[in-house]
Amino acid sequence: MTLTKHLYLTGFRGTGKSSVARLLAKQLGVTAIDLDEVVEQQAGISISRIFEEQGESAFRDLESTALATVAKFSPTLISLGGGAILRAENRTCIETTGTCIWLDADANTIAARLHQDETTAERRPALTTLPALQEIERLLDERRPIYEQTSQHRIATTDRSIDQVVNDILALLP
Repeated sequence: MTLTKHLYLTGFRGTGKSSVARLLAKQLGVTAIDLDEVVEQQAGISISRIFEEQGESAFRDLESTALATVAKFSPTLISLGGGAILRAENRTCIETTGTCIWLDADANTIAARLHQDETTAERRPALTTLPALQEIERLLDERRPIYEQTSQHRIATTDRSIDQVVNDILALLP
């Protein structure tokens, strides 16, 4: 299958974006780009270090620059960071260059997945001083309307395998 525009995956951390992107890219015969990895490569340090040394605003600047860069590539599959949709300029870029699919999961599922992921500490810094589950619940409530606004489709990933989510996405594509 040939993509005629980018296919973006958005959603909160731990909803399966990176895992789904890897398998989906294989199914589509395209390259998957993980925007967080692009940010880390361009910055030369981990996301946690960016947050620690420069703050969230600096990270969001780097994220916006990375998105603008990859959006110029030939159409491919791009897994966005969970907060990439927070900036209006990013939402405009996503809207004008591709189709966006929101992967959604409930807070308890996200918390369990993040707890099990060995890369969480290095790649997913805390965004508030709240305990993990409360942070997830609060940020999900804040971001849900933005995910809805930015995405053309929503796929629930709670209690679903990566294969099931990929099949759901494939069914949406022309």
